[in-house]
Amino acid sequence: MVYLPGGPSHIDMYDLKPDAPSEYRGEFKPIRTNVRGLDICELMPRQAELAHLFSIVRGLRTHGNHDPTELLTGTPAEASGKIGSVRRPAFGSVVSKLRDAGGPIPPYISTSNHKLLTSYDDPEEPAYLGPAHRPFSAIGEVVKDAALMPGISAQRFDDRRKLLTAFDRLPQELERAGAFAGSDAYAARALEMITSTKIRDALDLDRETPQAKDRYGPQGLDFLRARRLVEAGVSVVSVAARFSVKVPGVNDPGGWDTHAHNFKLLRAKLPIYDRAVAALLSDLDDRGLLGRTAVVIWGEFGRQPKIGDVTPDGRGHWNEAGFALMAGGGLKGGRVVGETDSRGEKARFKPLHTPQVLATLYHTLGIAPGKVTFPDFSGRPQFLLDRPEPIRELLG
Repeated sequence: MVYLPGGPSHIDMYDLKPDAPSEYRGEFKPIRTNVRGLDICELMPRQAELAHLFSIVRGLRTHGNHDPTELLTGTPAEASGKIGSVRRPAFGSVVSKLRDAGGPIPPYISTSNHKLLTSYDDPEEPAYLGPAHRPFSAIGEVVKDAALMPGISAQRFDDRRKLLTAFDRLPQELERAGAFAGSDAYAARALEMITSTKIRDALDLDRETPQAKDRYGPQGLDFLRARRLVEAGVSVVSVAARFSVKVPGVNDPGGWDTHAHNFKLLRAKLPIYDRAVAALLSDLDDRGLLGRTAVVIWGEFGRQPKIGDVTPDGRGHWNEAGFALMAGGGLKGGRVVGETDSRGEKARFKPLHTPQVLATLYHTLGIAPGKVTFPDFSGRPQFLLDRPEPIRELLG
């Protein structure tokens, strides 16, 4: 799952309107892909050659909050960056609960910080599924930190693990209060990961050739890590892809929130983004992994079709019509699902919503979101999604 923080511009990337008035259509032109009728931005030629591998959902309707909580759970946050009292587990946490077989391979790994601002709530939370299903964070020097310290033999480490188990005798009342619920399972996996090399090896990009890393580009290496983690057996990998750029006289917010200088920023970002996405899809396909690995790329909303915001060439928030790129996992490629009006402002017919995208992803994993329930904090059963219907046009 690739999250584009800040709200990527649908009308400048995957839903261009070349016949719209100039104050809507913007500076970029569409180019044909290898799929008839699926045109995308001219700054993404690598994806244009791979359009048979992916489909585009257009006119995706969101609630407009400025974080990925809705994308991860299907339920919008109370406000931007504030989840509020209604908390649902992230998609990866649900998969962790249902598919975790134990062992050193975490079922859910996050390679990036998904918070738009440091003051925001963490959107990748397990909620009532418990802390054992929080994503393993692969941010920073995790390869070094997940290895045995110099001078610590495997036997000495095993002795320390046994000592830790002996000390783990907490008062009954603390256990009943749930103060350490899930911590044992989380600690057990952490200890297994230290003695196993599987995740360390997957995260160690020095095991890739310079040519392979160059294929993704310097800012696309989290995409390469995602491919390696999936190959190692991780069920869900989430990536927050910002693609920071340096443009003279322009301040890059470090994401896709282009209230100012939308076209200058995207002119610099989209080729970097195109390189990473094309590398991921073609790499998965070349290795025979794409058929069993679903990929989704999306943001919390699109951008305002009518140009003009903080700067005359900026675009504001627009939750009436975003997009989702979906590929692999047995889903049909080379499709366009949904359609927006002539100015890209809203869905021409019935709009699609984020729970339907998530339901489609659950479907690829053999999970029926309309049948599975978990007790929430008050003990009441909750379905995974309020709208559990997948996007039928994409199902194989």
